[in-house]
Amino acid sequence: MQTEAITLPGSQMQILPATWRDLNELRKLETICFQEDAWTLLDLVGVLSFTNIVRFKAVLQQKMIGFIAGEHGKPSGIGWIATFAVLPEYRRQGIGSALLNRCENALQTDRIRLTVREENTIAIQLYQAVGYYQIGREPGYYQSGADAIVFEKTYHG
Repeated sequence: MQTEAITLPGSQMQILPATWRDLNELRKLETICFQEDAWTLLDLVGVLSFTNIVRFKAVLQQKMIGFIAGEHGKPSGIGWIATFAVLPEYRRQGIGSALLNRCENALQTDRIRLTVREENTIAIQLYQAVGYYQIGREPGYYQSGADAIVFEKTYHG
């Protein structure tokens, strides 16, 4: 995994590798962004510790304002964005695009998939703008019972 920090041009925000030490901040971010669909403590420990996961955080003034984690696609060759969130007050500032790009590069796979709530139009617009296209739907995918749309991107690094 790449360990150097990346700074968004014109901003003090940095993208850094996330570790288990980020658990408490990640729990807060998940709860704010996903409410009833937030991952459990056990899920968050896993995403911060499993070796086949790449994980990055967006940090501004020592505060986690965004997070993304992706799973390598071996042996299928299809990587998955497992979770991706930016605090509401920091959206539409290029932070999500920067996190997504960093994760895609780290996954080193030709195809990447993700799921998104059907009504999350802001996220859907972002995914479509960076080359994702809908390949399916998962009824009742989320804990709340909401449906998910499955997106895929053919990625060429």
